[in-house]
Amino acid sequence: WIKRKQKKCIVQMVLLNTLDTILYESQRQGRISFYLTSFGEEAALIGSAAALRSDDLVYAQYRETGVLMWRGFSTDQLINQCFGNIEDDGKGKQMPIHYGSKVHHFVTISSPLTTQLPQAVGSAYAYKLAKNGRCVITYFGEGAASEGDAHAAFNFAATLDCPVIFFCRNNGYAISTPTREQYRGDGIASHGPGYGMTTIRVDGNDILAVYNATKAAREYAVQENRPVLIEAMTYRVGHHSTSDDSTAYRSLEEVKEWGSTHSPLIRLRYYLHNKGWWDDTKENNWKNEAKKMVVQSLARAEKIDKPDWQEMFHDVYYDMRQMKYMQDHVEKYKDKYPLKKHGN
Repeated sequence: WIKRKQKKCIVQMVLLNTLDTILYESQRQGRISFYLTSFGEEAALIGSAAALRSDDLVYAQYRETGVLMWRGFSTDQLINQCFGNIEDDGKGKQMPIHYGSKVHHFVTISSPLTTQLPQAVGSAYAYKLAKNGRCVITYFGEGAASEGDAHAAFNFAATLDCPVIFFCRNNGYAISTPTREQYRGDGIASHGPGYGMTTIRVDGNDILAVYNATKAAREYAVQENRPVLIEAMTYRVGHHSTSDDSTAYRSLEEVKEWGSTHSPLIRLRYYLHNKGWWDDTKENNWKNEAKKMVVQSLARAEKIDKPDWQEMFHDVYYDMRQMKYMQDHVEKYKDKYPLKKHGN
């Protein structure tokens, strides 16, 4: 069982790397509008996901693609969302990487930082009242912890005794601000005791440590109906997003060191090699297969029509007068819009 799970971890990490590389390049080619990678933070994502029950509820920030992948969200589903085509479950209403899946118990991502934390506490409180044995995990970065919503969430969770795991990916830079300029305290873990929360700080680049910490946190949260704060110390190797150039605030030497010496993927690879459970041939074969799978998904998604433009109004407005105004406008200027690329 341990061997199977750890092999699944490296398989998922390689697939996540492959997906990130190809979609990042696709954005640079103008094929999608926006993207975020998880380079350097794979262990924090895959390790925590592996320790949860499949029906535990996830409130993600925007770098948790690996969590959703672990739960079985396919490359087709991920890439369809990034293209916002008619096969996208979100019907094209969200910008790329803002995934969501009711089937996978993964609440749709929203762009504003930290709004997911109070929402997660509310869901956890409902689970407590229902006595259903489930917990909630919410992911955020150390930059998001500076928002007022984080402190409100910590306090509500502690005083209401909610089965929620606050999982902080402390990757060193938020969007572009190094941690030394973000706070004067000792990271995010120091917030926990102040709110009376059980707190764990873990090496976020050690997937086994992350798994064990999250597993223990889940058991405690569910059995005691109490919140747990986990601070995973990691490093964002990639740019914050395709809108960012991280060379403006850090050196290439620093990035290179963290992307090699401290890489969670390399560390897990060495461990599995020593166990005799993984080797270069297996990894190279899987890399080639993963690349082929992602490229094929990309090619399919690119050819699928966008949703009918009227879809933008459904599930959004109660009064549909705005759609009528838009309909008149589109009819008047239909030669100006690529309507043939939009399906029904």
